[in-house]
Amino acid sequence: MAIYGFIGLGLIGGSIAKALKAAEPDCRIMAYMRTRAKLEQARSEGTIDVILPGVGKELSACDVIFLCTPVEYASDYLEKLKPVLKEGALVTDVGSTKSEILEKVSEIGMEECFIGGHPMAGSEKSGYEFSDPVLLENIFYLLCPTAKTPPERTRRMEELVREMRAVPCVIDAAAHDRAVATISHLPHLVAASLVNLVKETDDERHTMRTLAAGGFKDITRIASSSPVMWQQIFSSNRKPVLAVLRKYIASLEAIERELEEDDMSAIHDLFVESGSFRSEMSDENGLMNAQYSFSVRVADRPGAISIISAVLSAGAVSIKNIGINHNRESGDGALRIEFYDAESCLKAEHLLKEYNYQITR
Repeated sequence: MAIYGFIGLGLIGGSIAKALKAAEPDCRIMAYMRTRAKLEQARSEGTIDVILPGVGKELSACDVIFLCTPVEYASDYLEKLKPVLKEGALVTDVGSTKSEILEKVSEIGMEECFIGGHPMAGSEKSGYEFSDPVLLENIFYLLCPTAKTPPERTRRMEELVREMRAVPCVIDAAAHDRAVATISHLPHLVAASLVNLVKETDDERHTMRTLAAGGFKDITRIASSSPVMWQQIFSSNRKPVLAVLRKYIASLEAIERELEEDDMSAIHDLFVESGSFRSEMSDENGLMNAQYSFSVRVADRPGAISIISAVLSAGAVSIKNIGINHNRESGDGALRIEFYDAESCLKAEHLLKEYNYQITR
């Protein structure tokens, strides 16, 4: 029976704990966090078995300890963990940046027992009450071993990630920080600045706020994320973010010049190039597998999803995933449906077309 320890049990920590309990019902999970009420809730729900009074000798029983605290506190907890770890135990974190904590791990001599972790999942909401094992399904779970992490421990962590139904991806810490600076951290800055731009430039009738929908709401949803969390992330990953921010500003300045010069061919090429690259991005490990999925145009009426589900069920077609597409400015349908294989996808398309549904790929 495996024993897992958690320091911090918020959105991500709670989701990991729930996923491990689902995969290993007999496992034992102990957890510590400052908010006792959340731990009581987790124990009453069966997510954890033991509430810890602090970071102490009780954790010496753990095979794997998940450090799920804010980035700024992770280093302090590492020093408390070092003297209580049993032989062969593994420590991992879930932070959005990796270089800083790996430097701390090296400094205090924990390289052999530590693997940096970053489950690329989240929500604009935070807290244990919003945790859900489904949050981890099919997402990339990045793993950053140190130079001294034994390969068998990395493999053990990969196995755990697969148990959570996530996709493990081993990556160097510096490469990780550069990548997330571009695909995650910069977009959050852009989203926040766009929302504030609307706030600062809207008229007295709030025309912009009223009309903002579709694409604008989709790309700025993340602007509602925790300010404290993002302050910590940007502090930890400041240099990579600055590097990519400067490149982004340069690209905006180039677009500004093209608009000033009325160079519409350059604007056209901008969208051709970005559209081509965007279509090449693989979603095969994401929540919506582009290879076996399509969009369906449906009216926003009660029972619309149930009717489609009934049609496919009657045709013996299994649905892997279904989601509402809130942004239809690109012409996509209201529902995005994913299937397990090409045969099911084609059969579903044929069935729905018989009922005059419009399908878009």
